[in-house]
Amino acid sequence: MVRLGIPVIGVTDIDRAVAFWTGALELVAAEGWRSETWCTLEHADGSGRALGLMRSESPPEPRPRLHLDLFVDTTEEQRSEVERLIGLGARAVDWDLYPPEPDFVVLADPDGNIFCVVDLSRAPSGSG
Repeated sequence: MVRLGIPVIGVTDIDRAVAFWTGALELVAAEGWRSETWCTLEHADGSGRALGLMRSESPPEPRPRLHLDLFVDTTEEQRSEVERLIGLGARAVDWDLYPPEPDFVVLADPDGNIFCVVDLSRAPSGSG
């Protein structure tokens, strides 16, 4: 039976991506699942695989149909995490598709891959 595995992000620099995503999400690189073109990141508590990083030469999509949402519980936590992620190498994205009162902030990782930081206290997006 097929089952859902893990999300995979295409990156140009595996080591840089490992440094960013392990710092961003408190994950660890699974040394048994690592090569020059791939790295599996696992939960630090040993509870399993979380994210795959795959070397890619394709440019990131400016408006990807599929992306990661990172969850926080409060607006203050969202502000703090956005600041922390930018300190790790993310950048703010000038997103022209925000609803009037967004519950999410759009960022890009060091490779330009779009992801969102969602404040669950204000979700769902755009419901007013």
